[in-house]
Amino acid sequence: MSVIPRKPKAPPATSPHDPRYYDARDLETELRRAFQICHECRMCVNYCGSFPELFNRVDKAIDSGRAEGAELIDDADIKAVSDACWQCKLCYIKCPYTPDEGSSELLDFPRLMARERANRAARDGIPLVDRILGEPQAIGAVGGGVMAPISNFVLASSLVRKVQEKVTGISAEFPLPPMAGETFRAWLADHAPAENAGKHGEVVLFATCYGEYNVPSVVRAAVRVLEHNGVRVRYPGVGEDPGASLTCCGMPNLDGGDVKAATEKIRHNVELLLPHVRAGRTIVVPGPTCGYTMKKEWAEYLPTPEAKEVAAATVDLMEFLVKLGREKKLVREFPEKLGTVAYHAACHLRAQKVGFPGARVLGVVPNTDVRVIEQCSAVDGTWGMKAENYETGRRYAQKLVRGVSDAAPDMVVSDCSLAALRVEKETGKHVLHPIEALARAYGLLPDEGSEPTTKAERA
Repeated sequence: MSVIPRKPKAPPATSPHDPRYYDARDLETELRRAFQICHECRMCVNYCGSFPELFNRVDKAIDSGRAEGAELIDDADIKAVSDACWQCKLCYIKCPYTPDEGSSELLDFPRLMARERANRAARDGIPLVDRILGEPQAIGAVGGGVMAPISNFVLASSLVRKVQEKVTGISAEFPLPPMAGETFRAWLADHAPAENAGKHGEVVLFATCYGEYNVPSVVRAAVRVLEHNGVRVRYPGVGEDPGASLTCCGMPNLDGGDVKAATEKIRHNVELLLPHVRAGRTIVVPGPTCGYTMKKEWAEYLPTPEAKEVAAATVDLMEFLVKLGREKKLVREFPEKLGTVAYHAACHLRAQKVGFPGARVLGVVPNTDVRVIEQCSAVDGTWGMKAENYETGRRYAQKLVRGVSDAAPDMVVSDCSLAALRVEKETGKHVLHPIEALARAYGLLPDEGSEPTTKAERA
């Protein structure tokens, strides 16, 4: 029987504002306690590689007769377990020892791994790969717009990608998203709202870095669908909301342990979103990773009443449409059918415990068969983009790939745009966001350039 106590003497330090957060001895004690509980439980063995790594290392110590549990884990063990965690958050769904379950063990494995990375970053510095992947909004601002053709041409070169991998640590095999020639902000500034937009109120859209700089078709579709359903879209930095624009949610910084940079982004975004929340507007987010971060992490890293207020007003985009449906405000006339839809249930959406709102909304479309695939893409933010993780992530994603193939779909959708990149590479099938599929069913996207959507075209 291990001598490690299962119950902590005090609630674990999950917030960097806790004075114990960067205490190396306190962290080591908590890691051993958590590892001991997980080793005895093993319910999460089929999730990320962190758990098999943990179990194998503790088992070896026990089998050698040197230990009775996790009491002899060292820095190498801790690093191996932490590096194998890709922050999918799925252990929250399975774990019976979390605070949400009312357990006195107060186990929070994802935040413990995030704390370990933050401590390592503070001690050893932030690796170049994490510094680069931590700033998607900066990369988009520099590489997009007028520079997009050059950026996309350069990144299409396998030779450039191989050199990039050696220099930066970003996998040459991972399919990086394209840079958009026109940002979402620029498109929206010239967009003329539909006539009935505002009939059912207003929302503020958090477009995500991916939607702003890489594939704005997702958030353009969101605007069209919301307006079609009588909802007007507000966006800081555009139109009625001049001034500063939203920035990254901070998740990529947290992946690399850069708490300071993440907190600065969170503070900036909270300041811009708070007036909208207090005006009664819901914040809608098309990306489940950003949405999860905003809902669950912002108030942890910025523990203010304002951050909690913003977090409480944040919903997934498709979750908002489900709400419209419950209120009998969702338009149910669909000129286009979708056929068989393979719907990938993204990990960070599942961790929000809101069901599968995208599948639910698409299921309303006549002659549509939605087949839900609950498997991980093993991209999960920035983890799967790294060269050191690429093959492991690809191996873990094969259940998802087989699920898509077995569905024999007419259409593949995923709320997670990064997961979509992996599915597209592995299956050769184009992947849409559920909002794009819904826009297609409404007949709103027969041809991106066929309808007058700008102020000049409607004049």
